[in-house]
Amino acid sequence: MLLVKQQLLGSLAAGLERLAPGAGAKAAFESPKVAAHGDLACTAAMQLAKPLKQSPRQVAEKLRAALLETQPFQQWVEAIDIAGPGFLNIKLKPEAKQQIVAEILAAGPSFGVQPANGQHMMVEFVSANPTGPLHVGHGRQAALGDAICNLYATQGWDVTREFYYNDAGVQIATLATSVQLRAKGFRPGDPQWPEAAYNGDYIAEIAADFLAGKTVRSDDREFTATGDADDLDGIRLFAVAWLRHEQDLDLKAFDIRFDNYYLESSLYTSGKVDAVVQKLRDAGKTYEHEGALWLKSTEYGDDKDRVMRKGDGSYTYFVPDVAYHITKWERGFTKVVNIQGTDHHGTIARVRAGLQAAGVGIPAGYPDYVLHTMVRVMRGGEEVKISKRAGSYVTLRDLIEWTSKDAVRFFLLSRKPDTEYVFDVDLALAQNNDNPVYYVQYAHARICSVLAMWGGEPASLTGADLSVLQSAPAQALMLELAKYPDMLREAAADFAPHDVTFYLRELAATYHTYYDAERILVDDQRLRHARLALVAATAQVLHNGLAVLGVGAPRKM
Repeated sequence: MLLVKQQLLGSLAAGLERLAPGAGAKAAFESPKVAAHGDLACTAAMQLAKPLKQSPRQVAEKLRAALLETQPFQQWVEAIDIAGPGFLNIKLKPEAKQQIVAEILAAGPSFGVQPANGQHMMVEFVSANPTGPLHVGHGRQAALGDAICNLYATQGWDVTREFYYNDAGVQIATLATSVQLRAKGFRPGDPQWPEAAYNGDYIAEIAADFLAGKTVRSDDREFTATGDADDLDGIRLFAVAWLRHEQDLDLKAFDIRFDNYYLESSLYTSGKVDAVVQKLRDAGKTYEHEGALWLKSTEYGDDKDRVMRKGDGSYTYFVPDVAYHITKWERGFTKVVNIQGTDHHGTIARVRAGLQAAGVGIPAGYPDYVLHTMVRVMRGGEEVKISKRAGSYVTLRDLIEWTSKDAVRFFLLSRKPDTEYVFDVDLALAQNNDNPVYYVQYAHARICSVLAMWGGEPASLTGADLSVLQSAPAQALMLELAKYPDMLREAAADFAPHDVTFYLRELAATYHTYYDAERILVDDQRLRHARLALVAATAQVLHNGLAVLGVGAPRKM
């Protein structure tokens, strides 16, 4: 049906071009909101009515007549109705919809995937400072980042996953002091315990391992403890390595991988921060005021100018961000996406202003940002606010251990990133239709069970006579399958992996309706093979969509 749709779209573009030169470039089909209205819809008549100085219905009549004269519309379209002021509702012939089954079976895991476009992009996500375990907010960011990477990979992009973290600064100093106090026998609540210190049980674990002289390894570093409680610098290095190792365990449990780790400290030691500040000064984009160095960020749309270097000589946090993003551009990433919490909203204008002011050729609007809200966790009807190990929040590992990796991923992706989300642990464990991930995975497992009962060779289904798939439930399922490639493209463009979850739930519902309406393993071999081909194609699309989310597609449940 993808080829069918391309042919129809070509005819539509040509018809629009004849009516109004230039209009053909905007040719597009929509999905009718009511299935009974047809399979495809076109709203071009309303858009062209004013420039053509005709009523929308007059334009629709002319367009309808032109389309019905074309070979693709004669071959694949059963009827074109004009509704309302000028909507074109197009009803396809059954054989047009049947094409999608063969296309899916032929493409397999590649169905919906576009050819490589030769462009490089980076998605930076999680980027948690190594001061404690990953919390559920990091989990939402990990799920979002990974799914957005997968979405863009389906659209032909060469995607790099990067983890950026601060391995120095005030928070790391606080971490080192907290571990040192634990190593010396002090505990939270003691008079010597600072108010700003970290209180979770993990601090005691780090201290015990440091005193034992252990070696810790993470994906980007390794360190052996000296065991000397007075070695604050050694404690700092050990604590960072220890927590990076813990983060790696969390991320591996969540099935997240990174291609590169980038240290904020390297921006200073390499001179990149000083270099970008000098570049901005040389360009005349800074000024001194009250002992501080300011960026003229209002010249680039910011609501006020921003301090770059404070009176004590230290840089504000957005300055290394500007230097970091220049390195991204210099590394060849023409598109960059940052996944961050909504508390970073104020950073966007400052970073983009700094990049424009630096004059290094970076386009306006670079980088893209996806901001997400935090997550509340409910269990047993009550909100869970703390983890014994972390001390003040629920960790990602808690959530995975309470439910499963698949449930956590699907649930955290099931809403728009900037909307509040409540993770219901009890719902994630429920084995019923109210649990969305169970509902989708069960559809896949149900099909696998049918195919196993059949016991034939899947390759034999590619030659099935699909013309017998005439029923309304079968055609509805085929039409839903055909939406998958466009859904992927639009979800990638909008940074919207939640659209994938919505689609999979709708596809699962359409399949369950079909399964309840028609027996698949009938005696008639011709009909049996056609129905098996249809459900096998459905299983393939469910598998492909779940893979984009990083969720498994079980064969048994």
